[in-house]
Amino acid sequence: MRFDRKYLISALGFAAIGMCLGIVMAASKDHAQHVTHAHILLIGFVVSMIYAIVHKLWLTGLRSGIARLQFVLHHLGAVGIGTGLFLLYGRFVTEEKLEPLLSISSIAVLIAVLLMLWMVIKSPDA
Repeated sequence: MRFDRKYLISALGFAAIGMCLGIVMAASKDHAQHVTHAHILLIGFVVSMIYAIVHKLWLTGLRSGIARLQFVLHHLGAVGIGTGLFLLYGRFVTEEKLEPLLSISSIAVLIAVLLMLWMVIKSPDA
């Protein structure tokens, strides 16, 4: 499967999760998870959709190890941030215990952005 399709599918999955969380918050009138909701939609849905578009328009046919690493880092980071924030704002786990997960996940997302930048710079089509 091409990376544009992988990112499109994952973006829509993150959108569904983020929207479900939003519906739960609205129905319960408890908006404690609004930060989690925003991060799932922005990092998970919006950034993944942008990556899908970049792959479709400028990185067509790319199957490099860097692209695979970038894909994995983005998703590990997005899931780590979403999970960590859900546990934090749901008051299931203390901030001190979640700090390593949230820090590593944030760095993974940052590295993924930098790898995407590298691929775009190196691509003759971009």
